[in-house]
Amino acid sequence: MDSIQEMKGASIVVDTCAAIEAGEDVLVVTDWQVADVAERVAAAANERDANVTMTMMEPREYDGNEPEDTVAAAMMEADVIITPVHRSITHSSATAEAKANGARVISMVKFTDEQLVRGGLYADYEGMRPHCEEMARKFSEASEARVTSPQGTDVTVGLEGRDGNAHPGIADEPGEFTALVHIEANISPVEGTTDGTVVFDGAIPNLDIGVLEEPVRMEIEDGAVTSVEGGKEAKKIERVWAEHDDPAVYNIAQLAVGMNPECPEFNGWFSNDHGRYGNVHFGIGTSSNLGGTTRAPVHFDAMMAEPTLELDGEVVVEDGEFTFF
Repeated sequence: MDSIQEMKGASIVVDTCAAIEAGEDVLVVTDWQVADVAERVAAAANERDANVTMTMMEPREYDGNEPEDTVAAAMMEADVIITPVHRSITHSSATAEAKANGARVISMVKFTDEQLVRGGLYADYEGMRPHCEEMARKFSEASEARVTSPQGTDVTVGLEGRDGNAHPGIADEPGEFTALVHIEANISPVEGTTDGTVVFDGAIPNLDIGVLEEPVRMEIEDGAVTSVEGGKEAKKIERVWAEHDDPAVYNIAQLAVGMNPECPEFNGWFSNDHGRYGNVHFGIGTSSNLGGTTRAPVHFDAMMAEPTLELDGEVVVEDGEFTFF
């Protein structure tokens, strides 16, 4: 891999996405599986004369688990937190508390050296930012969403009183969060309001599943998954849920759209599949970091490839294409 090109990618992270300035306290949180990427990012931040600390921990067991206590304490002292990790800590209490304390947080889950060189990281973040923010506004203004798809999805989602979140790949103000390379707008549904059938035919980046070999069908009642059907991917989800004696794992926590034009296809890269342009996905588990009230021991996202999304009857995504820009 070309180390010069890798550093170019790392420079995008620290300059465009994190807007790091000289003298800022930057914490790079990583684990041994993503340490190479973390070292590039830390080196790029150091070149900006930031005060850089890198901390390495064991990979978490599941996405949404808490980091080590010592890492959580360090997060409370940072101006900027960048997390190249194997398992996401985005939905942890530690991240929520660091954001509330004013830290800018940039998530980089399962990031590889190759992703520093090509793909979604090279998107026009500034150009997409107004579209991402507009999508978040549309979420905020809506009282109900409906998602349908040719594969059999037909589900309604209550949004009354909830605020949409824009994650445009840039976090340049205190307390902001973004994930690379998603370019995503999302909202947390009102608890107990999601009802219907969802057929995921794209990818489940979490749980080491990736691009789906066969669709996963979920029935949802009163905001919680009541059944899951499909092949080996569905069975894995059931096993993970069974390990946790907690009804919160079934909570419909998030409704989101991926908006990165440089992510045109599902390819198995964690962040690419979240940001895959025109996908609609649901997050299941923790919602409290998104504007909801539920905290679960595990959180994962599942994507649809050809969705249609309506907000109060207005079609904003039709068969995987945005209609408003």
